[in-house]
Amino acid sequence: MSQTPTTKASESPQHPDLLIDDADFPGAARELAKRFAADGRLLCRGRAPVKVIQIGGRPVVQNLGHVAIVSEAHQICRPVIKKLQRGVVSLQPKTLPIAVAKLFAEIPAEWNFRALKGMCFGPILRASGEIRLEAGYDEETGLWCAGTAPVGVPESPSDEEAKGALALLRFVFATFPFADRRTDAEGLRVDVALPPGGDESAFLVAVLTALCRPSLPLAPAILIRAPALSGAGTGKGLLIRALANIATGESPRAFTSGADRAELDKRLAASLVEAEALIFLDNVNGTTLRSDLLAQVITENPCSMRLLGRTQMVQLETRAVICVTGNAIDVSEDLARRFIIVGLDAKLENPELRRFDGRFLDTIRERRSELMSAALTIWRWGRKKELPRGLPLGSFEAWARWVRDPLLALGCVDPVTRIEEIKRDDPERRQAVEFLMAWRAEYGDRPVTVAEMHDDLRGLVGARGATRQAMAQYVNRLLNTRIAAFHLIRQTHGKWGASRYILQADEGALSGRGSLAATTRSAMIEKA
Repeated sequence: MSQTPTTKASESPQHPDLLIDDADFPGAARELAKRFAADGRLLCRGRAPVKVIQIGGRPVVQNLGHVAIVSEAHQICRPVIKKLQRGVVSLQPKTLPIAVAKLFAEIPAEWNFRALKGMCFGPILRASGEIRLEAGYDEETGLWCAGTAPVGVPESPSDEEAKGALALLRFVFATFPFADRRTDAEGLRVDVALPPGGDESAFLVAVLTALCRPSLPLAPAILIRAPALSGAGTGKGLLIRALANIATGESPRAFTSGADRAELDKRLAASLVEAEALIFLDNVNGTTLRSDLLAQVITENPCSMRLLGRTQMVQLETRAVICVTGNAIDVSEDLARRFIIVGLDAKLENPELRRFDGRFLDTIRERRSELMSAALTIWRWGRKKELPRGLPLGSFEAWARWVRDPLLALGCVDPVTRIEEIKRDDPERRQAVEFLMAWRAEYGDRPVTVAEMHDDLRGLVGARGATRQAMAQYVNRLLNTRIAAFHLIRQTHGKWGASRYILQADEGALSGRGSLAATTRSAMIEKA
């Protein structure tokens, strides 16, 4: 007579059983997703499971590969298989198969995990002027908050309190060689009795930006640059580390741009996935910074990117403040409106020989709460008052109201006024203006074809203008562009007729002293 199998209960399992059926690994993966969602220990970032762990008492985002998923599964359940012995079915413990972990990683739509939008090492700020000190995952914002020392910010700061807060910040950084600074009688410090110059103003904006960034959807990046050759040792990296210590309580990890733009994008993507609060790109020297991913990350949130090892694009939220330093560095035209530019110039051949306070960063760390309170006093003062608006800056309207406008009301210079200067320094823009000026001088507003264009005009385009096809591509790139008072349009004659191009120009704007065309014209005259 056959015997009906019976199931023997497992003896005192530490965690609830997770049944693994060799014929249904997908079912085990879906059940594992439910267990993780109920436990709440895992978060989702860019369609990948992550976990916040403590390293040296500081929260860090850990990306979970397949092996780590196996380890985490055993923290919340006991994977078991059914085993038949002598007519009795027992549940035997088993290491979660890697195949189940792989299937789990491929079903993010079923995770139902909380999304991790970023890391916050300071208070969370609200438009009303409220300051919240949180620790752990914040459901309202999607930020993981490290918790921070209490800050002493008046509920309704007076004008004098805001001015005093600005004076404190200026005093702490008065020894740095801001390029357009006016110094005191000894020539060693910024004269804080005078209004801040453009570079000092830009840095003060950068400090407040770093503190407010986790609570803002978008904010410009920060670039601190110095001259070629004599720019080493001016304190660029020290300023970024000081700024980071105020905003996050710790110096940032620095990385370089790598050999090319593709390598830069890989390193940037890795930092974004790890939800770093401050991303520090250091020593980008003697070049024009270009990166489509960098441009997207600064002005889009969430942004789309392809992560290393994955074929599909993912949507990634970020609240990181991005900082760049370098000597003789420019930014491409598409990045110009995305950066706050701070210039340093010690006006010395060997600025690294100057004496620095060896305990400067220690002092910043010791006074972090005081310096945060000063910056947030300015922020809350601006939130409680109706202030005049500075120049408009697309994508960064909230940032302008929170950060830039309060500092302008206290006497700082608007960093947005430098965008035209930044664009002017872009080599491709300079080349285009020089090309159009030569075109205007040669042909005026007469319609011309690419075939008629003079060899000198082709020479200004360089190798790209060596052939008629390449020249036509370059000219078509400039179609309908408005640059330095020029506007290029095209006339077509029938389906097969050659295209003729007309260069229109605003002669009044061309004669303006401050225009890019005037600057480029002067450079051409000097070259001749």
